[in-house]
Amino acid sequence: MTQAQVQETANAPALDEEPGIRKWQDYFSFNTDHKVIGIQYLVTTFIFYCIGGVMADLVRTELRTPEVDFVTPEVYNSLFTLHATIMIFLWIVPAGAGFANFLIPLMIGAKDMAFPRLNAVAFWMIPPAGLLLIASLVVGDAPDAGWTSYPPLSLVTGQVGEGIWIMSVLLLGTSSILGAINFLVTLLKMRIPGMGVHQMPLFCWAMFATSALTLVSTPVLAAGLILLAFDLLAGTTFFNPTGGGDPVVYQHMFWFYSHPAVYIMILPFFGAISEIIPVHSRKPIFGYKAIAYSSLAISFLGLIVWAHHMFTSGIPGWLRMFFMITTMIIAVPTGIKIFSWLGTMWGGKIRLNTAMLFAMGFVGTFVIGGISGVMLAAVPFDIHVHDTYFVVAHLHYVLFGGSVLGIYAAIYHWFPKMTGRMVNEFWGKVHFALTIVGLNMAFLPMHKLGLMGMNRRIAQYDPKFTFLNEICTYGAYILAVSTFPFIINAIWSWLYGEKAGNNPWRALTLEWMTTSPPAIENFDQTPVLATGPYDYGLEKADEGVPLSDPDPVLSGGPNSVLRAKPDPAVAANPEDRK
Repeated sequence: MTQAQVQETANAPALDEEPGIRKWQDYFSFNTDHKVIGIQYLVTTFIFYCIGGVMADLVRTELRTPEVDFVTPEVYNSLFTLHATIMIFLWIVPAGAGFANFLIPLMIGAKDMAFPRLNAVAFWMIPPAGLLLIASLVVGDAPDAGWTSYPPLSLVTGQVGEGIWIMSVLLLGTSSILGAINFLVTLLKMRIPGMGVHQMPLFCWAMFATSALTLVSTPVLAAGLILLAFDLLAGTTFFNPTGGGDPVVYQHMFWFYSHPAVYIMILPFFGAISEIIPVHSRKPIFGYKAIAYSSLAISFLGLIVWAHHMFTSGIPGWLRMFFMITTMIIAVPTGIKIFSWLGTMWGGKIRLNTAMLFAMGFVGTFVIGGISGVMLAAVPFDIHVHDTYFVVAHLHYVLFGGSVLGIYAAIYHWFPKMTGRMVNEFWGKVHFALTIVGLNMAFLPMHKLGLMGMNRRIAQYDPKFTFLNEICTYGAYILAVSTFPFIINAIWSWLYGEKAGNNPWRALTLEWMTTSPPAIENFDQTPVLATGPYDYGLEKADEGVPLSDPDPVLSGGPNSVLRAKPDPAVAANPEDRK
Protein backbone atom coordinates (compact mmCIF):
# COMPACT_ATOMS: atom_id res chain seq x y z
CA MET A 1 0.00 0.00 0.00
CA THR A 2 1.35 3.44 -0.91
CA GLN A 3 0.72 6.88 0.42
CA ALA A 4 -0.94 7.86 -2.85
CA GLN A 5 -3.94 5.65 -2.10
CA VAL A 6 -5.39 8.18 0.30
CA GLN A 7 -8.95 8.04 -0.97
CA GLU A 8 -8.98 4.26 -0.87
CA THR A 9 -7.73 4.14 2.71
CA ALA A 10 -10.14 6.85 3.77
CA ASN A 11 -13.11 4.84 2.54
CA ALA A 12 -11.92 1.41 3.60
CA PRO A 13 -13.83 0.09 6.62
CA ALA A 14 -11.95 -1.32 9.59
CA LEU A 15 -12.26 -5.08 9.68
CA ASP A 16 -14.00 -6.73 12.59
CA GLU A 17 -11.66 -9.70 12.52
CA GLU A 18 -8.38 -8.36 11.23
CA PRO A 19 -5.78 -11.17 11.18
CA GLY A 20 -3.11 -10.65 13.76
CA ILE A 21 -4.84 -7.93 15.76
CA ARG A 22 -3.97 -8.09 19.43
CA LYS A 23 -6.41 -9.25 22.11
CA TRP A 24 -7.11 -7.27 25.26
CA GLN A 25 -5.13 -9.74 27.35
CA ASP A 26 -1.95 -8.75 25.51
CA TYR A 27 -2.07 -5.30 27.12
CA PHE A 28 -1.58 -6.85 30.57
CA SER A 29 1.45 -8.96 29.66
CA PHE A 30 5.13 -8.60 28.86
CA ASN A 31 4.59 -7.92 25.18
CA THR A 32 7.17 -6.87 22.60
CA ASP A 33 4.79 -5.35 20.03
CA HIS A 34 5.58 -1.62 19.90
CA LYS A 35 1.89 -0.73 19.53
CA VAL A 36 0.93 -2.70 22.64
CA ILE A 37 3.79 -1.11 24.57
CA GLY A 38 2.78 2.35 23.37
CA ILE A 39 -0.76 1.90 24.67
CA GLN A 40 0.58 0.38 27.90
CA TYR A 41 2.65 3.54 28.38
CA LEU A 42 -0.30 5.85 27.70
CA VAL A 43 -2.82 4.09 29.92
CA THR A 44 -0.35 3.60 32.80
CA THR A 45 0.88 7.18 32.71
CA PHE A 46 -2.68 8.51 32.57
CA ILE A 47 -3.49 6.57 35.75
CA PHE A 48 -0.51 8.22 37.43
CA TYR A 49 -1.69 11.57 36.05
CA CYS A 50 -5.01 11.09 37.83
CA ILE A 51 -3.20 10.23 41.07
CA GLY A 52 -0.95 13.27 40.74
CA GLY A 53 -4.00 15.39 39.96
CA VAL A 54 -5.72 14.26 43.17
CA MET A 55 -2.60 15.35 45.07
CA ALA A 56 -2.68 18.72 43.29
CA ASP A 57 -6.30 19.26 44.32
CA LEU A 58 -5.43 18.39 47.93
CA VAL A 59 -2.65 20.99 47.81
CA ARG A 60 -5.02 23.57 46.30
CA THR A 61 -7.68 22.79 48.92
CA GLU A 62 -5.14 23.57 51.63
CA LEU A 63 -4.23 26.81 49.85
CA ARG A 64 -7.84 27.95 49.51
CA THR A 65 -7.50 29.59 52.94
CA PRO A 66 -4.45 31.28 54.47
CA GLU A 67 -4.45 29.05 57.56
CA VAL A 68 -3.21 25.47 57.84
CA ASP A 69 -6.62 23.85 58.22
CA PHE A 70 -6.88 20.91 55.83
CA VAL A 71 -3.68 18.86 56.08
CA THR A 72 -0.64 19.18 58.32
CA PRO A 73 2.41 21.06 57.01
CA GLU A 74 4.34 17.75 56.85
CA VAL A 75 1.66 16.10 54.71
CA TYR A 76 1.46 19.25 52.57
CA ASN A 77 5.20 19.03 51.89
CA SER A 78 4.87 15.38 50.89
CA LEU A 79 1.88 16.09 48.65
CA PHE A 80 3.56 18.76 46.54
CA THR A 81 6.76 16.70 46.38
CA LEU A 82 4.96 13.63 45.09
CA HIS A 83 2.64 15.66 42.85
CA ALA A 84 5.54 17.22 40.96
CA THR A 85 7.55 13.98 40.79
CA ILE A 86 4.58 12.00 39.46
CA MET A 87 3.54 14.61 36.91
CA ILE A 88 7.05 14.95 35.49
CA PHE A 89 8.58 11.47 35.72
CA LEU A 90 5.45 9.29 35.62
CA TRP A 91 3.16 11.27 33.31
CA ILE A 92 4.60 13.70 30.79
CA VAL A 93 8.02 12.12 30.11
CA PRO A 94 6.73 8.54 29.65
CA ALA A 95 3.60 9.72 27.80
CA GLY A 96 5.87 11.13 25.10
CA ALA A 97 7.65 7.77 24.99
CA GLY A 98 4.26 6.08 24.64
CA PHE A 99 3.37 8.01 21.50
CA ALA A 100 6.87 7.46 20.13
CA ASN A 101 6.57 3.71 20.69
CA PHE A 102 3.27 3.50 18.88
CA LEU A 103 4.05 5.87 16.01
CA ILE A 104 7.72 5.77 15.05
CA PRO A 105 7.79 2.30 13.40
CA LEU A 106 4.52 3.05 11.60
CA MET A 107 5.73 6.45 10.41
CA ILE A 108 8.98 5.09 8.94
CA GLY A 109 7.51 1.87 7.54
CA ALA A 110 9.19 -0.52 9.99
CA LYS A 111 7.67 -3.67 11.47
CA ASP A 112 8.71 -2.88 15.05
CA MET A 113 11.29 -1.08 17.14
CA ALA A 114 14.96 -1.98 16.77
CA PHE A 115 15.09 -3.72 20.18
CA PRO A 116 11.61 -5.02 21.06
CA ARG A 117 12.57 -6.78 24.31
CA LEU A 118 14.50 -3.76 25.54
CA ASN A 119 11.41 -1.73 24.71
CA ALA A 120 9.26 -3.90 26.95
CA VAL A 121 11.82 -3.75 29.76
CA ALA A 122 11.84 0.05 29.57
CA PHE A 123 8.09 0.13 30.09
CA TRP A 124 7.96 -2.40 32.90
CA MET A 125 10.38 -0.34 34.98
CA ILE A 126 7.71 2.37 35.27
CA PRO A 127 4.91 0.69 37.31
CA PRO A 128 7.18 -0.42 40.20
CA ALA A 129 8.81 3.02 40.32
CA GLY A 130 5.40 4.66 40.59
CA LEU A 131 4.13 2.20 43.16
CA LEU A 132 7.23 2.84 45.25
CA LEU A 133 6.46 6.55 45.38
CA ILE A 134 2.80 6.07 46.26
CA ALA A 135 3.62 3.42 48.87
CA SER A 136 5.89 5.89 50.63
CA LEU A 137 2.86 8.13 51.22
CA VAL A 138 0.74 5.24 52.44
CA VAL A 139 3.32 3.99 54.95
CA GLY A 140 3.73 7.48 56.37
CA ASP A 141 7.32 8.26 55.39
CA ALA A 142 6.94 10.04 52.07
CA PRO A 143 9.65 12.32 50.62
CA ASP A 144 9.03 15.95 51.52
CA ALA A 145 12.03 17.93 50.22
CA GLY A 146 10.38 18.95 46.95
CA TRP A 147 10.87 17.35 43.56
CA THR A 148 14.31 18.99 43.38
CA SER A 149 15.44 17.27 46.62
CA TYR A 150 18.09 19.89 47.37
CA PRO A 151 20.63 19.08 50.07
CA PRO A 152 21.08 19.81 52.90
CA LEU A 153 17.25 19.81 53.32
CA SER A 154 16.92 16.36 51.72
CA LEU A 155 19.60 15.02 54.10
CA VAL A 156 17.77 16.02 57.28
CA THR A 157 14.21 14.97 56.37
CA GLY A 158 12.88 11.42 56.42
CA GLN A 159 15.65 9.04 55.38
CA VAL A 160 13.35 6.26 54.19
CA GLY A 161 11.13 8.54 52.12
CA GLU A 162 14.09 10.27 50.50
CA GLY A 163 15.72 6.92 49.73
CA ILE A 164 12.51 5.71 48.07
CA TRP A 165 12.36 8.91 46.01
CA ILE A 166 15.95 8.44 44.80
CA MET A 167 15.36 4.77 43.89
CA SER A 168 12.15 5.61 42.02
CA VAL A 169 13.71 8.42 39.97
CA LEU A 170 16.74 6.22 39.15
CA LEU A 171 14.42 3.52 37.81
CA LEU A 172 12.50 6.04 35.74
CA GLY A 173 15.71 7.59 34.43
CA THR A 174 17.00 4.18 33.39
CA SER A 175 13.73 3.55 31.56
CA SER A 176 14.16 6.85 29.69
CA ILE A 177 17.71 5.97 28.66
CA LEU A 178 16.68 2.56 27.33
CA GLY A 179 13.82 4.11 25.39
CA ALA A 180 16.06 6.83 23.93
CA ILE A 181 18.56 4.25 22.65
CA ASN A 182 15.74 2.35 20.98
CA PHE A 183 14.24 5.42 19.33
CA LEU A 184 17.56 6.63 17.96
CA VAL A 185 18.57 3.28 16.46
CA THR A 186 15.10 2.74 15.00
CA LEU A 187 15.05 6.18 13.35
CA LEU A 188 18.58 5.88 12.01
CA LYS A 189 18.55 2.28 10.80
CA MET A 190 14.99 1.14 10.07
CA ARG A 191 13.48 3.69 7.68
CA ILE A 192 12.11 2.21 4.47
CA PRO A 193 14.21 2.56 1.29
CA GLY A 194 13.70 5.98 -0.25
CA MET A 195 12.89 7.75 3.01
CA GLY A 196 15.68 10.23 3.58
CA VAL A 197 15.91 12.26 6.75
CA HIS A 198 14.14 15.15 5.02
CA GLN A 199 11.20 12.90 4.24
CA MET A 200 10.63 11.82 7.82
CA PRO A 201 7.53 13.17 9.55
CA LEU A 202 8.33 16.01 11.94
CA PHE A 203 7.29 13.88 14.92
CA CYS A 204 10.27 11.65 14.09
CA TRP A 205 12.58 14.67 14.04
CA ALA A 206 11.23 15.75 17.42
CA MET A 207 11.80 12.31 18.92
CA PHE A 208 15.32 12.18 17.49
CA ALA A 209 16.14 15.47 19.24
CA THR A 210 14.41 14.33 22.44
CA SER A 211 16.27 11.01 22.52
CA ALA A 212 19.67 12.62 21.96
CA LEU A 213 18.97 15.09 24.76
CA THR A 214 17.86 12.28 27.07
CA LEU A 215 21.01 10.25 26.44
CA VAL A 216 23.31 13.17 27.20
CA SER A 217 21.57 14.62 30.26
CA THR A 218 19.96 11.75 32.17
CA PRO A 219 23.21 10.02 33.26
CA VAL A 220 24.29 13.27 34.97
CA LEU A 221 21.12 13.26 37.07
CA ALA A 222 21.67 9.58 37.87
CA ALA A 223 25.21 10.31 39.06
CA GLY A 224 24.00 13.17 41.25
CA LEU A 225 21.27 11.02 42.82
CA ILE A 226 23.69 8.17 43.53
CA LEU A 227 26.04 10.57 45.30
CA LEU A 228 23.08 12.02 47.21
CA ALA A 229 22.10 8.49 48.24
CA PHE A 230 25.63 7.91 49.60
CA ASP A 231 25.33 11.12 51.63
CA LEU A 232 21.92 10.06 52.89
CA LEU A 233 22.58 6.39 53.66
CA ALA A 234 26.34 6.01 54.06
CA GLY A 235 27.26 9.30 55.73
CA THR A 236 29.50 10.63 52.97
CA THR A 237 29.72 14.40 52.43
CA PHE A 238 29.62 15.02 48.70
CA PHE A 239 26.88 17.62 49.16
CA ASN A 240 26.72 17.96 52.95
CA PRO A 241 28.24 21.32 53.96
CA THR A 242 28.84 20.15 57.54
CA GLY A 243 31.53 17.80 56.21
CA GLY A 244 32.98 20.07 53.55
CA GLY A 245 30.57 19.12 50.77
CA ASP A 246 29.08 21.61 48.34
CA PRO A 247 25.29 21.56 47.88
CA VAL A 248 25.58 23.90 44.88
CA VAL A 249 27.36 21.12 42.98
CA TYR A 250 24.20 19.02 43.39
CA GLN A 251 22.17 21.87 41.94
CA HIS A 252 24.40 21.94 38.87
CA MET A 253 24.08 18.16 38.40
CA PHE A 254 20.34 18.20 39.02
CA TRP A 255 19.54 21.06 36.65
CA PHE A 256 21.89 19.81 33.94
CA TYR A 257 19.21 17.16 33.50
CA SER A 258 16.12 18.84 34.85
CA HIS A 259 16.08 21.85 32.59
CA PRO A 260 16.66 19.71 29.49
CA ALA A 261 13.83 17.63 30.97
CA VAL A 262 11.52 20.54 30.14
CA TYR A 263 12.44 20.05 26.47
CA ILE A 264 12.25 16.27 26.85
CA MET A 265 8.68 16.88 28.01
CA ILE A 266 7.72 19.39 25.30
CA LEU A 267 9.63 18.35 22.14
CA PRO A 268 7.56 15.19 21.47
CA PHE A 269 4.41 17.29 21.52
CA PHE A 270 5.98 19.96 19.32
CA GLY A 271 6.30 17.05 16.90
CA ALA A 272 2.72 15.92 17.46
CA ILE A 273 1.37 19.43 16.86
CA SER A 274 3.43 19.59 13.64
CA GLU A 275 1.55 16.47 12.49
CA ILE A 276 -1.93 17.55 13.59
CA ILE A 277 -2.09 21.11 12.24
CA PRO A 278 -1.33 20.35 8.55
CA VAL A 279 -3.84 17.48 8.45
CA HIS A 280 -6.70 19.50 9.88
CA SER A 281 -5.75 22.69 8.01
CA ARG A 282 -5.43 20.77 4.69
CA LYS A 283 -2.24 22.68 3.92
CA PRO A 284 1.42 21.72 3.61
CA ILE A 285 3.46 22.42 6.72
CA PHE A 286 5.01 25.88 6.54
CA GLY A 287 8.81 25.64 6.88
CA TYR A 288 9.44 21.89 7.16
CA LYS A 289 13.22 22.18 7.43
CA ALA A 290 13.00 25.15 9.78
CA ILE A 291 10.79 23.14 12.17
CA ALA A 292 12.99 20.05 11.85
CA TYR A 293 16.27 21.81 12.55
CA SER A 294 14.78 24.00 15.25
CA SER A 295 14.14 20.77 17.19
CA LEU A 296 17.84 19.96 16.99
CA ALA A 297 18.70 23.54 17.98
CA ILE A 298 16.47 23.28 21.06
CA SER A 299 18.12 19.96 21.93
CA PHE A 300 21.59 21.52 21.78
CA LEU A 301 20.76 24.82 23.46
CA GLY A 302 18.84 22.95 26.18
CA LEU A 303 22.17 21.65 27.46
CA ILE A 304 23.63 25.12 28.09
CA VAL A 305 20.85 26.93 29.95
CA TRP A 306 20.55 24.96 33.21
CA ALA A 307 22.00 27.52 35.62
CA HIS A 308 19.20 30.04 35.07
CA HIS A 309 17.56 28.08 37.88
CA MET A 310 20.47 29.09 40.10
CA PHE A 311 20.68 32.87 39.71
CA THR A 312 20.19 33.27 43.48
CA SER A 313 22.65 30.53 44.49
CA GLY A 314 25.76 32.70 44.50
CA ILE A 315 27.15 31.79 41.07
CA PRO A 316 29.53 34.41 39.56
CA GLY A 317 28.16 37.37 37.63
CA TRP A 318 29.81 36.35 34.36
CA LEU A 319 28.13 32.94 34.62
CA ARG A 320 24.77 34.59 35.23
CA MET A 321 25.28 36.68 32.10
CA PHE A 322 26.16 33.63 29.98
CA PHE A 323 23.11 31.64 31.07
CA MET A 324 20.82 34.66 30.72
CA ILE A 325 21.90 35.05 27.08
CA THR A 326 21.60 31.35 26.21
CA THR A 327 18.19 31.15 27.85
CA MET A 328 16.94 34.04 25.75
CA ILE A 329 18.45 32.55 22.59
CA ILE A 330 16.57 29.28 23.03
CA ALA A 331 13.34 31.22 22.53
CA VAL A 332 14.34 31.70 18.86
CA PRO A 333 13.96 28.10 17.62
CA THR A 334 10.78 27.81 19.69
CA GLY A 335 9.44 30.96 18.03
CA ILE A 336 10.25 29.47 14.62
CA LYS A 337 7.88 26.61 15.39
CA ILE A 338 5.12 28.92 16.58
CA PHE A 339 5.27 31.07 13.43
CA SER A 340 5.46 27.97 11.22
CA TRP A 341 2.30 26.54 12.81
CA LEU A 342 0.50 29.87 12.40
CA GLY A 343 1.69 30.04 8.79
CA THR A 344 0.34 26.56 8.19
CA MET A 345 -3.07 27.45 9.56
CA TRP A 346 -3.23 30.80 7.75
CA GLY A 347 -5.57 30.44 4.80
CA GLY A 348 -6.16 26.76 5.49
CA LYS A 349 -9.41 24.85 5.34
CA ILE A 350 -9.44 24.29 9.11
CA ARG A 351 -11.54 21.52 10.62
CA LEU A 352 -12.34 22.49 14.19
CA ASN A 353 -12.52 18.98 15.59
CA THR A 354 -11.31 18.16 19.08
CA ALA A 355 -7.74 17.32 18.05
CA MET A 356 -7.38 20.64 16.23
CA LEU A 357 -8.93 22.59 19.12
CA PHE A 358 -6.42 21.14 21.55
CA ALA A 359 -3.60 21.85 19.08
CA MET A 360 -4.68 25.48 18.79
CA GLY A 361 -5.07 25.69 22.57
CA PHE A 362 -1.55 24.31 22.87
CA VAL A 363 -0.14 27.10 20.70
CA GLY A 364 -1.91 29.86 22.64
CA THR A 365 -1.20 28.70 26.16
CA PHE A 366 2.36 27.66 25.41
CA VAL A 367 3.09 31.15 24.09
CA ILE A 368 2.02 32.56 27.48
CA GLY A 369 4.44 30.18 29.22
CA GLY A 370 7.17 31.08 26.74
CA ILE A 371 6.80 34.81 27.30
CA SER A 372 7.03 34.40 31.08
CA GLY A 373 10.07 32.18 30.47
CA VAL A 374 11.86 34.98 28.63
CA MET A 375 11.00 37.28 31.54
CA LEU A 376 12.53 34.79 33.98
CA ALA A 377 15.67 34.59 31.84
CA ALA A 378 16.51 38.19 32.85
CA VAL A 379 18.63 38.02 35.99
CA PRO A 380 17.15 41.08 37.80
CA PHE A 381 13.58 39.94 37.24
CA ASP A 382 14.36 36.34 38.16
CA ILE A 383 15.94 37.39 41.45
CA HIS A 384 12.82 39.37 42.29
CA VAL A 385 10.35 36.49 41.66
CA HIS A 386 12.59 33.51 42.49
CA ASP A 387 10.71 30.83 44.47
CA THR A 388 7.41 32.69 44.11
CA TYR A 389 4.18 31.67 42.43
CA PHE A 390 5.25 33.47 39.25
CA VAL A 391 7.61 30.53 38.65
CA VAL A 392 4.79 28.08 39.41
CA ALA A 393 2.58 29.84 36.85
CA HIS A 394 5.32 29.76 34.20
CA LEU A 395 6.00 26.06 34.84
CA HIS A 396 2.35 25.08 34.53
CA TYR A 397 1.68 27.11 31.40
CA VAL A 398 4.61 25.31 29.77
CA LEU A 399 3.91 21.81 31.08
CA PHE A 400 0.12 21.81 31.35
CA GLY A 401 -0.71 24.43 28.74
CA GLY A 402 1.98 22.90 26.53
CA SER A 403 2.69 19.24 27.20
CA VAL A 404 -0.69 18.12 28.59
CA LEU A 405 -2.73 19.88 25.90
CA GLY A 406 -0.33 18.33 23.39
CA ILE A 407 -0.99 14.90 24.88
CA TYR A 408 -4.73 15.39 24.58
CA ALA A 409 -4.42 16.67 20.98
CA ALA A 410 -2.34 13.62 20.08
CA ILE A 411 -4.77 11.21 21.74
CA TYR A 412 -7.76 12.64 19.87
CA HIS A 413 -5.82 12.67 16.59
CA TRP A 414 -4.42 9.14 16.70
CA PHE A 415 -7.26 7.51 18.67
CA PRO A 416 -8.85 6.19 15.44
CA LYS A 417 -5.57 4.58 14.43
CA MET A 418 -4.98 3.05 17.85
CA THR A 419 -8.48 1.68 18.35
CA GLY A 420 -10.21 1.65 14.95
CA ARG A 421 -12.96 3.84 16.44
CA MET A 422 -13.85 7.53 16.34
CA VAL A 423 -14.21 9.53 19.53
CA ASN A 424 -17.42 11.40 20.28
CA GLU A 425 -16.73 14.96 19.11
CA PHE A 426 -19.34 16.62 21.32
CA TRP A 427 -17.86 15.27 24.53
CA GLY A 428 -14.40 15.91 23.22
CA LYS A 429 -15.26 19.59 22.83
CA VAL A 430 -16.80 19.65 26.31
CA HIS A 431 -13.50 18.26 27.58
CA PHE A 432 -11.60 20.96 25.70
CA ALA A 433 -13.77 23.79 27.03
CA LEU A 434 -13.51 22.65 30.64
CA THR A 435 -9.76 22.17 30.30
CA ILE A 436 -9.12 25.64 28.88
CA VAL A 437 -11.30 27.35 31.48
CA GLY A 438 -9.81 25.37 34.37
CA LEU A 439 -6.25 25.84 33.14
CA ASN A 440 -6.47 29.61 32.95
CA MET A 441 -8.42 29.95 36.21
CA ALA A 442 -5.91 27.78 38.06
CA PHE A 443 -2.66 29.25 36.76
CA LEU A 444 -3.17 32.75 35.36
CA PRO A 445 -3.72 34.39 38.80
CA MET A 446 -0.48 32.83 40.01
CA HIS A 447 1.49 35.37 37.98
CA LYS A 448 -0.05 38.13 40.08
CA LEU A 449 0.50 36.18 43.30
CA GLY A 450 4.18 35.83 42.47
CA LEU A 451 4.59 39.51 41.65
CA MET A 452 2.92 40.34 44.97
CA GLY A 453 5.49 38.18 46.76
CA MET A 454 3.70 34.94 47.64
CA ASN A 455 6.28 32.18 48.08
CA ARG A 456 5.69 28.70 46.76
CA ARG A 457 5.89 25.48 48.82
CA ILE A 458 4.42 27.12 51.95
CA ALA A 459 0.99 26.11 53.26
CA GLN A 460 0.36 29.28 55.31
CA TYR A 461 0.31 32.70 53.66
CA ASP A 462 -0.65 36.34 54.14
CA PRO A 463 -4.46 36.80 54.08
CA LYS A 464 -4.13 39.44 51.35
CA PHE A 465 -3.50 36.58 48.89
CA THR A 466 -6.75 34.76 49.76
CA PHE A 467 -8.98 35.89 46.88
CA LEU A 468 -6.56 34.95 44.11
CA ASN A 469 -5.86 31.62 45.78
CA GLU A 470 -9.56 30.87 45.88
CA ILE A 471 -9.77 31.46 42.13
CA CYS A 472 -6.78 29.16 41.58
CA THR A 473 -8.37 26.46 43.73
CA TYR A 474 -11.70 26.56 41.89
CA GLY A 475 -9.82 26.40 38.58
CA ALA A 476 -8.01 23.28 39.81
CA TYR A 477 -11.38 21.73 40.65
CA ILE A 478 -12.63 22.46 37.12
CA LEU A 479 -9.51 20.78 35.73
CA ALA A 480 -10.29 17.74 37.85
CA VAL A 481 -13.87 17.65 36.56
CA SER A 482 -12.63 18.00 32.96
CA THR A 483 -10.97 14.58 33.08
CA PHE A 484 -14.30 12.78 33.58
CA PRO A 485 -15.80 13.46 30.12
CA PHE A 486 -12.45 12.47 28.63
CA ILE A 487 -12.26 9.16 30.49
CA ILE A 488 -15.88 8.26 29.77
CA ASN A 489 -15.58 9.33 26.13
CA ALA A 490 -12.36 7.35 25.59
CA ILE A 491 -13.69 4.14 27.14
CA TRP A 492 -17.12 4.35 25.47
CA SER A 493 -15.64 5.23 22.08
CA TRP A 494 -13.07 2.43 22.27
CA LEU A 495 -15.86 -0.09 22.94
CA TYR A 496 -18.82 1.27 20.98
CA GLY A 497 -17.65 4.22 18.89
CA GLU A 498 -18.23 4.62 15.19
CA LYS A 499 -15.85 2.56 13.03
CA ALA A 500 -13.07 4.86 11.89
CA GLY A 501 -11.84 3.22 8.72
CA ASN A 502 -8.15 3.18 7.99
CA ASN A 503 -7.63 6.88 7.26
CA PRO A 504 -10.48 9.05 8.55
CA TRP A 505 -8.43 12.28 8.38
CA ARG A 506 -7.21 11.65 4.78
CA ALA A 507 -3.68 12.06 6.08
CA LEU A 508 -0.48 11.38 4.11
CA THR A 509 1.96 9.96 6.66
CA LEU A 510 2.60 6.23 6.59
CA GLU A 511 0.81 5.28 9.81
CA TRP A 512 -2.49 6.02 8.06
CA MET A 513 -1.69 3.67 5.18
CA THR A 514 -2.38 0.49 7.11
CA THR A 515 -5.37 -0.93 8.94
CA SER A 516 -6.91 0.64 12.04
CA PRO A 517 -5.75 -0.68 14.43
CA PRO A 518 -2.59 -1.85 12.64
CA ALA A 519 -1.78 -5.54 12.31
CA ILE A 520 1.02 -7.02 14.38
CA GLU A 521 3.73 -6.36 11.79
CA ASN A 522 2.10 -3.10 10.67
CA PHE A 523 2.17 -3.54 6.87
CA ASP A 524 1.42 -6.49 4.57
CA GLN A 525 4.43 -5.48 2.51
CA THR A 526 7.09 -2.80 2.65
CA PRO A 527 5.30 0.50 1.91
CA VAL A 528 6.49 2.75 -0.89
CA LEU A 529 6.55 6.51 -0.53
CA ALA A 530 4.22 8.19 -3.01
CA THR A 531 4.04 11.76 -1.70
CA GLY A 532 5.69 13.87 0.91
CA PRO A 533 4.17 13.70 4.39
CA TYR A 534 2.54 17.14 4.12
CA ASP A 535 1.55 17.54 0.47
CA TYR A 536 -2.00 18.65 1.22
CA GLY A 537 -3.59 20.82 -1.44
CA LEU A 538 -0.69 20.48 -3.88
CA GLU A 539 -2.04 19.42 -7.26
CA LYS A 540 1.38 18.52 -8.63
CA ALA A 541 1.57 15.77 -6.07
CA ASP A 542 -1.28 14.06 -7.90
CA GLU A 543 0.53 14.32 -11.23
CA GLY A 544 3.70 12.59 -10.10
CA VAL A 545 5.81 15.71 -10.67
CA PRO A 546 8.53 16.59 -8.15
CA LEU A 547 7.42 19.72 -6.34
CA SER A 548 10.81 21.22 -5.65
CA ASP A 549 13.83 18.97 -6.03
CA PRO A 550 15.00 17.60 -9.38
CA ASP A 551 15.75 14.21 -7.84
CA PRO A 552 13.53 13.74 -4.78
CA VAL A 553 15.05 10.39 -3.90
CA LEU A 554 18.55 11.85 -3.67
CA SER A 555 17.73 15.32 -2.42
CA GLY A 556 15.07 14.17 0.01
CA GLY A 557 12.92 17.30 -0.06
CA PRO A 558 10.00 17.40 2.38
CA ASN A 559 7.51 17.64 -0.51
CA SER A 560 9.10 14.87 -2.57
CA VAL A 561 6.96 12.68 -4.80
CA LEU A 562 8.43 9.24 -5.38
CA ARG A 563 5.82 8.02 -7.85
CA ALA A 564 6.06 8.30 -11.63
CA LYS A 565 2.38 8.21 -12.50
CA PRO A 566 -0.70 9.94 -11.10
CA ASP A 567 -3.07 8.21 -8.74
CA PRO A 568 -6.57 8.36 -10.25
CA ALA A 569 -8.21 7.75 -6.86
CA VAL A 570 -6.77 10.97 -5.48
CA ALA A 571 -6.80 13.03 -8.67
CA ALA A 572 -10.48 12.27 -9.21
CA ASN A 573 -11.49 13.74 -5.86
CA PRO A 574 -10.62 17.43 -5.50
CA GLU A 575 -11.80 17.35 -1.86
CA ASP A 576 -8.57 15.53 -0.95
CA ARG A 577 -6.59 18.54 -2.10
CA LYS A 578 -8.54 20.96 0.09
